Amino acid sequence: MDEYMSEQEQWEALKRWVREYGRWVVVGIALGAIAVAAWRWWVSYVDARALEASAKYEQILDAFDANDHTRALTLMGELEREHPSSPYVDHANLVAARVAVERNELERAAMLLDKVMKHTKDRELSLVARLRLARVQLAQGKPDDALATLNAVEPGAFASRYHEVRGDVHYAKGDKVAALKEYQAARLADATGAVDVGRLELKIGDLLAEGVSTGSGPATASTAD
Repeated sequence: MDEYMSEQEQWEALKRWVREYGRWVVVGIALGAIAVAAWRWWVSYVDARALEASAKYEQILDAFDANDHTRALTLMGELEREHPSSPYVDHANLVAARVAVERNELERAAMLLDKVMKHTKDRELSLVARLRLARVQLAQGKPDDALATLNAVEPGAFASRYHEVRGDVHYAKGDKVAALKEYQAARLADATGAVDVGRLELKIGDLLAEGVSTGSGPATASTAD
């Protein structure tokens, strides 16, 4: 306000401002309070839902550990219905796929892994599911399907593991030269210890002992320090 206005004039001006804008200030404060309360409710709701999904996932693991597959599958259905967008659904399917492989239910394992691979929102989890699917396809006697699965994406940080499984597929197809190339590529790409180096060196060493060569110069197995 103008410093030269009288106190009475200042008071009258303030009352006019309150009459004109005061209710909007009150409305704004009320809306802000409602927004804060709504946000806190939403955060609390999301946290509660995540805890529910986590608890259900733990029950699924317990059921599988107890070999109660019927209960495990029932709980998985409940988890997917009640929490369809939860990452625990993907993890439960991966666990179920592993159990299916252990029970030699390869068709079911492939179905579960394909589901995770195609529908998860987590790219890394999709790459893991794809890698496992390729191994299952190889176990099913479908090496060409396994190669197609592996070659459909850029594996990024999983390159070494993809190379090794490609090597296994080529070896199963009888192409030992291609297998050796993939195993050596896996060794070169493994900067983070993602593969079992000892196992990989055995595969490379066995092929070299058979006289297999990639034709790209002398190929020798590396030795540990």
